[in-house]
Amino acid sequence: MNGVLSNVELDDAKLVERAKAIPKMSGLDLVKFVTSDKVRHWKDFVTHDAPNGKTPPFKYKVAVVDCGVKFNIIRSLVRRGCDVTVYPASAPAKELENYDGVCLSNGPGDPEAVTYTIATVKDLLKKDMPIFGICLGHQILGLALGAKTYKLKFGHHGANHPIRNEITKKVEITSQNHGFCVEQKSLEAVGGEVTHVNLNDGAVEGLRHKSMPVFSVQYHPEAAPGPHDASYLFDQFLTNMEAKK
Repeated sequence: MNGVLSNVELDDAKLVERAKAIPKMSGLDLVKFVTSDKVRHWKDFVTHDAPNGKTPPFKYKVAVVDCGVKFNIIRSLVRRGCDVTVYPASAPAKELENYDGVCLSNGPGDPEAVTYTIATVKDLLKKDMPIFGICLGHQILGLALGAKTYKLKFGHHGANHPIRNEITKKVEITSQNHGFCVEQKSLEAVGGEVTHVNLNDGAVEGLRHKSMPVFSVQYHPEAAPGPHDASYLFDQFLTNMEAKK
């Protein structure tokens, strides 16, 4: 449901017209409004990179594709020994293929509308590049693999969303903020498999490919404040990069 709040325009009829004029989310590319305008190093974003204020030794070079990245994604990678460079969402695969791995960030809008990032990920998949997608990055990875996405009737927003890890069968409490979802049947048809399921409505919350070192989750493993149940996913990304070295 759309709405308008104003302390400037106080005419009800005009405000209703503004609300009606808000475009539908489906088909809307909002990434272009929030992505970085240039390539940046992690030090441009993170003022304290480790709990003790010391930089850990770097073992991996990671490119983060910024679709609206949360700073704590960058912090979470840096604290694990990743030298992170942040690229605009429009960056081509050739600028990313020399890294140890690529992280596709969260972001707003309809994933199908972010055609330029989907094209980049398709090219990276041909290079067998380790990829970790988060939220919108999860949806973009699904689309690049050949799966479909759809708009949820009721999006998942806020903290304390229960999901089940289909690999370990453990329940995790997560923070979420998304209105679109990857379709399970189309994912399985292109060699993907569901790794996490939402226990409220059965929606796909995580995926991986059976033969490529790529995986993603729909929720926010870096979320703070919030539970740390899903922080292991960053370690999984490091494991995939180590296996490719």
